[in-house]
Amino acid sequence: MTQKPNKKSHQHVERTAPSKTSWLTTIKHNKGWLAGGSGAAALAALALFNRASAKRAEADYPPTGDFVEVDGVRLHYVDRGEGPAVVLLHGNGVMLQDFELSGVLELAAEHHRVIAFDRPGFGYSDRPRSKVWTAAAQADLIAKALKQIGVGPAIVVGHSWGTLVALAMALEHREATAGLVLLSGYYYGTARPDVVPSSIPAIPVLGDLIASTTAPLTALLIGPAAVKASFAPAQISEKFASFPKSMALRPSQVRATAADTAMMIPSAMALSKRYAELDLPVIIMAGEGDLIAHVGKHSERLVGEVGGAELRMVAEQGHLFHYKVPEQVVTAIADARRSA
Repeated sequence: MTQKPNKKSHQHVERTAPSKTSWLTTIKHNKGWLAGGSGAAALAALALFNRASAKRAEADYPPTGDFVEVDGVRLHYVDRGEGPAVVLLHGNGVMLQDFELSGVLELAAEHHRVIAFDRPGFGYSDRPRSKVWTAAAQADLIAKALKQIGVGPAIVVGHSWGTLVALAMALEHREATAGLVLLSGYYYGTARPDVVPSSIPAIPVLGDLIASTTAPLTALLIGPAAVKASFAPAQISEKFASFPKSMALRPSQVRATAADTAMMIPSAMALSKRYAELDLPVIIMAGEGDLIAHVGKHSERLVGEVGGAELRMVAEQGHLFHYKVPEQVVTAIADARRSA
């Protein structure tokens, strides 16, 4: 019996390349997933970039002062000069270098012991999320820190948001406050259209995502216009070129800035009910062209409510006038001290 050879059949299989139409259809049906994946990747890349940028900033601008721990919160401060005590409290979004670069700290230290703090969350100071950092809460922390480092009643100088902390110190910690010098302050709960959008990075969870990803880039883009408006009607001071902007763009400081913005109106409203109680020397200074804190609604109103207060208008200057006329600020400090 003859066995036929087992021949394999060679089947011809045609393979056709997917048509352009089929690829487009696939992309169209999955474009939501593709966009979501691309967006998530972009946010992750931004977060990594911002984290690396923050580390570089801290390497470039290490702490220049000392640290004191109060109620579990570590505060960074510089302590310079000898004489009667002066405390400097910076505004929102910046740090103690604001007073260094402007010249106020150096000039004041010629005849005073000057303590300049990084307020909670700014520079190298902590800002625990377990606490709501109102102006009163910050004042309480600063007052305890001063007691711990052995500083007696001081002339407290506040700029912008820092004026709220200075006022809270005078109202709640009179024993630590000999007098006030208030620069470019926001004192009453007037409407501010910038508050809501600027406060978004302070929102839990969502704000963390924004602060870690897009907010530093947004701040970098709008920063030049904001600085210009802060100096207007004057030109931007050359001193400001040395300001450590990269420190202000760290996600942690972006969150602190947003949180202070959110607390600005509530803090002002709470404090303004008690301004008539102030019983110490108060010198109010304002740039007559301030575009950030309306002089009539704030500085001029405050001087009318605080007995014995004095208002000093700085001609042709804006919100950051202390960069242009630091000697006028130091003169006000000396005058407040003499009246204390």
